[in-house]
Amino acid sequence: MSLDVTAPCYDHAGMISQPYQLYVERTDTAKNMARYYAMEIEQTMFGEACLTRRWGRIGKRGQEKQHVFEREEEAVRLFLELLKQKRARGYRPRTLRYLRR
Repeated sequence: MSLDVTAPCYDHAGMISQPYQLYVERTDTAKNMARYYAMEIEQTMFGEACLTRRWGRIGKRGQEKQHVFEREEEAVRLFLELLKQKRARGYRPRTLRYLRR
């Protein structure tokens, strides 16, 4: 292929169709438990879908793991499976705590 020839550019091909982000917490003061779990799906610079998971104690850096998939559907499938597991274990979206006066 010559560099003088204009090649078609399909920037939209392979893009993540919608944002997938989640942040949930599990707290139990009786057990001194304060955990968070976060996930998001992003596109790598090679066009693959990457599911990034972060978890640990609230206020701490915690751990991170990435899963790379060829197709977005595979990443979404794992995202939803992990969400189901976390909800079953008691993780819930963070609730706002209003200051009382």
